[in-house]
Amino acid sequence: MKRIALFPGTFDPFTIGHQSLVSRGLALVDEIIISIGINDKKLTYYSLEKRLEAIEKLYKDNPRVRVTTYNSLTVDFANEVGAQFILRGIRTVNDFEYEKSIADINRKLTGIETFILFTEPEHTHISSSIVRELLRYGKDISLFVPKETELY
Repeated sequence: MKRIALFPGTFDPFTIGHQSLVSRGLALVDEIIISIGINDKKLTYYSLEKRLEAIEKLYKDNPRVRVTTYNSLTVDFANEVGAQFILRGIRTVNDFEYEKSIADINRKLTGIETFILFTEPEHTHISSSIVRELLRYGKDISLFVPKETELY
């Protein structure tokens, strides 16, 4: 059976920290579905189309990575696409409590396991929120996003 992990997020923008998680996650599963969640309540910097296009371009030559969008409960979407796992990353202790609660609920509801990868030390300071803040003030974000996405 093919081991599929769903990697959900807003990815506004997709950072080198996200890229690292996908790369490391591929050592554990056969396929990763990067899925951009649609949340009308969240103010985003980049349009959904721009984020989708940037991530698709990054992984265009990797048949083990699919990129899609969804507008439902993450665990329901994971079931819909046949994912047995949800991939998440943790940068800080604060992330842990939140991710553990969600993982426990998802497992209880559907049996889908969440696996968490700790962010590599050199990426711990990078978050999409901080990168968006830099963008709003016209700063160069090239150190924080994959070169291939051409978002800067």
